[in-house]
Amino acid sequence: MNSQNAENAAIISNCVAFLHRIGIPTLFKKIETDSFLPGLSIENGHVVIDTDALLYPGDILHEAGHIAVVAPASRLTLNQHDINNSPMREAEEMMAIAWSYAACLHLQFDPHLVFHDAGYQAGGSNIVENFREGRYFGTPMLQYYKMTIEPAHAQPGDPVYPHMLQWLREA
Repeated sequence: MNSQNAENAAIISNCVAFLHRIGIPTLFKKIETDSFLPGLSIENGHVVIDTDALLYPGDILHEAGHIAVVAPASRLTLNQHDINNSPMREAEEMMAIAWSYAACLHLQFDPHLVFHDAGYQAGGSNIVENFREGRYFGTPMLQYYKMTIEPAHAQPGDPVYPHMLQWLREA
């Protein structure tokens, strides 16, 4: 195993362990259909990982973010089709981005692991720069669902975003 493969395997292992701790199941299997991100899909609320096709292991966190931010009643049956056709698609995408940034920091990963320039219409570095400067998007909805506290709305001593109060939406 070369060093890049070993590094990717460690990232995958850390991501999967984190997801299991917070209640997001994963499944390793070959993905036979088209998926939005190479080597990843969402089936019945599971992050499906095809390690042979996975190009960017940090993308696991972004896909998990989609599962984390949907209503609990939808989580167990969530799939790619549901995400693409959700009436809340744009808000959920922004929440998944903010969630995955917080997850990167929680796991002590460089955020460029998720926000690489091969994704986000080549704007991954811009997202990281904006978030590092406190110019967050997606956090108002995360706060609305009581998953975090935006800095502008915090009381003294409150743990603020990118700290997450809860990793899964409860309502």
